[in-house]
Amino acid sequence: MRFKARVAVVVLSTMIAFYAIIGGLMTKTGEAVARQSPANQLEVFDEVLSHIIRNYVDQPDLEKVRIGSLRGLAEGVDIYSAYLTPEQVKQYNPAANQAEIGVVLSKVGGYAYTLAVLKGSPADQAGIRKGDFIEYIGKVPSRELSLYDAQQLLSGPAGSPIELRIVHLGQSRKISVPRARIIQPVIESRAEEAGIGYIRVTTLVDGKANEVKSQLSDLVAKGAQKIILDLRDSSNGKLQEGVAVANLFIGTGTLARLEGKESRDLQSFAADPNKVMFNGPLTVLTDRTTANAAEIVAAAVRDQKRGEVVGDRTFGAGTEQKLFSLSDGGALLITTAKYAPASGKAFIEEGVTPTVKVERPAEPEVAPTDSDDDDSDETPQTVHPKVEPQATPPAEDIQLKKAIEILKQAPAKSAAPTKRAAINSSRNRTRNDDYEFAT
Repeated sequence: MRFKARVAVVVLSTMIAFYAIIGGLMTKTGEAVARQSPANQLEVFDEVLSHIIRNYVDQPDLEKVRIGSLRGLAEGVDIYSAYLTPEQVKQYNPAANQAEIGVVLSKVGGYAYTLAVLKGSPADQAGIRKGDFIEYIGKVPSRELSLYDAQQLLSGPAGSPIELRIVHLGQSRKISVPRARIIQPVIESRAEEAGIGYIRVTTLVDGKANEVKSQLSDLVAKGAQKIILDLRDSSNGKLQEGVAVANLFIGTGTLARLEGKESRDLQSFAADPNKVMFNGPLTVLTDRTTANAAEIVAAAVRDQKRGEVVGDRTFGAGTEQKLFSLSDGGALLITTAKYAPASGKAFIEEGVTPTVKVERPAEPEVAPTDSDDDDSDETPQTVHPKVEPQATPPAEDIQLKKAIEILKQAPAKSAAPTKRAAINSSRNRTRNDDYEFAT
């Protein structure tokens, strides 16, 4: 009975998700509009539920059916939306600084997918790499989890281990990774060549725009007249931090937008010329691991023709969710806003296409093969020490090489902003509420 009840849940969830997805893809013909109407969707839902109650071979657990259908509805919208049970609502605290393993998650092909791995984190030390799939979290297949649920399972008390089955290039292995309080990687910079400064931005969480500002100021003081801004592996962060970084290089136009329902602008972020710190030649590096707030920077540089964006197309992310309470004590976490460039589609719909496409040789993404056996008796590989570096030399960074080549061809000019702007910039620390919100 339990098995067949689970089947009913899966069937119902799949059907509801199917209708939700198909409804979003159908063209605006008369028939399509009718099928997309809320009344039509409720009618189909009622038909399925009636068949389960009347015709299912055993007495179904309607509570499981209901929860399964709600989860299917949420996941049929996008990977960032989720149904939270009453127990999850009590624990919901997006501001909580929980211990975790240090990965930026997404979902690809239904599986949890590591978009980026934070440098020095437990995941990094365990050998988890960007592009790896997480097939199991504990004993739960990631295909059965919403992105929210997967992230919650990876969090927990500091020092506690979590068992994972990782799939890298089609090869599966089980490891045990200790959770820890994550320290976000620092913004790194160096002199790449004479007159060319390099800044590596791997995260844009709170405060990172000020770190970029400090590193940029230091490079200019040391004689940098041209800058490479490396946004590869930068997958997490906040819209305001992305805007602040873009404003260090761009003094005119709209830097980003926050889109609401039906693509209506909720906010528009205009550049402040007094915040510009660098006017010299600029190139930006991007690839598939560039997402979220970093896409704001790349798109602003591209759209304002401030410099070349070199590399691969970005991942396409950047959303905001809101929690809506439900009568059963649960809640619906649903996407209510999307990050977008000055013009065009939101990043989640269309990533940032570089102005100079340079595809870096990369390992292919090989999703896990379907299997009902999680090999739960296999002893996980407990990983605490750092993975030993490979003896083979690193592959040439052809994207960085191209960025340097472009900058060498660009004529040098005054890298510093006007005297007045420089004075204002040095006096005022970047603050989220300093930006003009144009409607």
